[in-house]
Amino acid sequence: MRSHPTAPAPPRTSHLSPAAPALRRAVAVLAVAAFAAVPAAACSAAESAGKPAKDTGSKEDGSTASASASADEKPKRGPFTISFGGDTHFEGSLRNRLASPRTALGPISSVLKRADLAMVNLETAITQGGTPAPGKQFTFRAPATALTALKAAGVDVASMANNHGMDYMQGGLRDSLAAIRRSRFPVVGIGRNAAEAYKPFRKTVNGNRVAIIGATQVLDSEFIQAWTATATQGGLASAKNEERLLQAVRQARRTSDTVIVHLHWGTELQKCPNAAQLDLAPKLIAAGADVIIGGHAHILLGSGYLRGRYVSYGMGNFVFYNSSAQTGATGVLTLTINGRKVLKDQWTPARISGGIPIPVTGAAGQQAVANWKALRGCAGLRARP
Repeated sequence: MRSHPTAPAPPRTSHLSPAAPALRRAVAVLAVAAFAAVPAAACSAAESAGKPAKDTGSKEDGSTASASASADEKPKRGPFTISFGGDTHFEGSLRNRLASPRTALGPISSVLKRADLAMVNLETAITQGGTPAPGKQFTFRAPATALTALKAAGVDVASMANNHGMDYMQGGLRDSLAAIRRSRFPVVGIGRNAAEAYKPFRKTVNGNRVAIIGATQVLDSEFIQAWTATATQGGLASAKNEERLLQAVRQARRTSDTVIVHLHWGTELQKCPNAAQLDLAPKLIAAGADVIIGGHAHILLGSGYLRGRYVSYGMGNFVFYNSSAQTGATGVLTLTINGRKVLKDQWTPARISGGIPIPVTGAAGQQAVANWKALRGCAGLRARP
């Protein structure tokens, strides 16, 4: 703060009357008194201008609310948690659970709600119309209450970039996008064009600017062209257009503290990552991805660290009508992250019963965690960075 000004010295010459010197002294005294009366708090506020303020909230687009922080300073950053569940649909017997959408996911909801963010792969079109994809053996669709169910269970964002996201073709896509807009539930990996489909979900959590991108590496060959979003066509974000996906990651990196890529990839029922997964993961990391989460194989695959970043090659089924001893093993992966660093991973094991994941505890739970850790062996992943 500047020092208090002193009373001005009288000029050497003056055209005032003889009474002027007395008048000048009176004015000077009044000026000093007025300055001294300024509250000390005003000085303190001036001195503290430009210091970062406490993060008072966050917005969906990643901006933070702060009344006194300067525009060029970031809020303080602290660790946050994000939980992931696997492939989710509401087909078959699961459709009945949507009659009570607020309890549709059952007890696993308590695990998802504890995290700062939670995400699943929504492997279905959101429509009650459309035309089934011709020749496709399995086509999944669900009413808009599926989004209500996810939100009620503590899920914050879902990806629809998968080999069932457009099971009801362009008509189903239009219905899905309309349902997403009405529900205001964030969904990535799908859009009216490529810009929307590759656009990340953004949110600031504990000072971390988080960006999540969704894409699929699995598309039936006959639908690749019809289902892939382009500049002029609605559809899905495709990892088969590798350069477009890497471009989206690089763009997100420039304005984010944490970049997460959610992928549909792998080979059904194959326990170890396939060649396409092993080829793409390092490229995503080089482009700026901090976390890579995958699904599609219907079974759990290895999770751990690759080149200092975190990769989960397969989350398995989650809310799914088809479950056996192998495909019924599931759970929630919770990561603790600060900026680009994944500080901790935690696996909450579960087993699918009646289509929904039921947490497994006790000795069975401990064995399930050990089995999950063992999966990273053939994936080439490490237990620590």
